[in-house]
Amino acid sequence: MTARLAGRVAWISGAALGIGAATARLFAAEGASVVIVDIRGAEGEQIVSEINAAGGQAFYSSCDVSNSEQVRESIALSVAQFGGLHIVVNCAGIVHVGLLHEYAEHDWDRLMGVNVKSIFFSLKHALPHLGRNARSYMVNVGSISSHVGQRATPAYTASKGAVLSLTQSMALDYAALGLRCNCVCPGITDTPMLREHLDTTPNPEETPRQRVRRVPMHRAMQPDDIARTILYLSCEDSAGVTGTSIVVDGGYLAAAEWDTADDSPLLRDQSSPGEES
Repeated sequence: MTARLAGRVAWISGAALGIGAATARLFAAEGASVVIVDIRGAEGEQIVSEINAAGGQAFYSSCDVSNSEQVRESIALSVAQFGGLHIVVNCAGIVHVGLLHEYAEHDWDRLMGVNVKSIFFSLKHALPHLGRNARSYMVNVGSISSHVGQRATPAYTASKGAVLSLTQSMALDYAALGLRCNCVCPGITDTPMLREHLDTTPNPEETPRQRVRRVPMHRAMQPDDIARTILYLSCEDSAGVTGTSIVVDGGYLAAAEWDTADDSPLLRDQSSPGEES
C-alpha cells in the first residue's frame, strides 16, 4: 500500500512530546518529511533521531510559536530544507491552573500566545507555501474544552474554544485555495501536559482514576489515538472534510452522567422539598 503522505512536507508544532511527537512519528512512517517544531531541544532532537534511524526524514526547528518572527523563520527553514510545505499541524499548547481572578496578566497572555496566536502566525507565514499546492492541510489541536467548560482552567478553556472557532473561519476563507482546515479535540489523553496538570491536584494518584471513570470506554486516550485522527485530516482520506472538528474522547462528551462528591455544599445544605430550614 502506498504511503499516504509520500512526498509531503509537514510542519508540526509541539512535536517534542505527547500528541505532537506521536503525530511526527506516524507522519514519517507514512512517508512525510517532518519538521519537529518545539522549544524542547533535547526531546525534539530525540524524536528526529528516532525518525531518521527508522529511515524517515526529519529535522528539529527550535521555535517559540508565540513569536511571529520565529515562526516565519522556522517555516522558511523547513521549505528550504525539504523544498516545499503541504501540512501544518498546530499541536503546541500549555495549560495554567487557577481561578480567573488569581491570574496575572502575563499568565493569560502567554497561554493565549502559545495556544491561539500561534495558529494565526502559522497560517500567515505558511500560506504562501501551502498555496502553491493543489491541496494542502492545516490541523489544529483543540480539546474537549473547545466544547465544554472545565474547572480551574479558564484561560485554557477559552483558548481551546477559540481554536475551534478560528479553524472554522479559516476553512471558509481559504477553501478556494485548496487548503482544508480542521480541528481535532482530544479528551483525557495520557501526555506529559496532563500529568503536569494532575500533579497540581490534591491527590495526583487518585485523580486520573476519578477522571477515567467518566469515560465510557473506561480508559485514557493515548497520543497515538489522536495522531491517527490528525493523519486522517492531513491526507485525501478525508477529502471534502473542512471546517469541522473530530472529538477523540472515548465517549466522554456523549455522557450526561457525572461523579459528584457526596460532600458537595449544594447537596449538604439543600433542604428537602417542603422542609423548613
